[in-house]
Amino acid sequence: MSRECELTGTKPIVGHLVSHSQVKTKRRFLPNLIDVTLHSEALDQKFKMRIAAKALRSVDKLGGLDGFLAKAKDDKLSSKALKIKRDIAKKAVAAAA
Repeated sequence: MSRECELTGTKPIVGHLVSHSQVKTKRRFLPNLIDVTLHSEALDQKFKMRIAAKALRSVDKLGGLDGFLAKAKDDKLSSKALKIKRDIAKKAVAAAA
């Protein structure tokens, strides 16, 4: 299981742990990943995902999974999220026709 957000692509970053004497040692900053089940209103399905807590706040702000995926860039999404985005787009085209 990788330490990467499925919606935003947030990964661990590297930085320094700085002591009082200013000695710098390398450390990793890990994203705050949580396992959630998100509901797609367009597909009327639930999807289990591992996303960052920061991304969950964005999903709520943008009106759910459908709204978030509509604004998300394809290069940041995981393959699972990209498939969901394509399915939502197909459903919207079918409804419009």
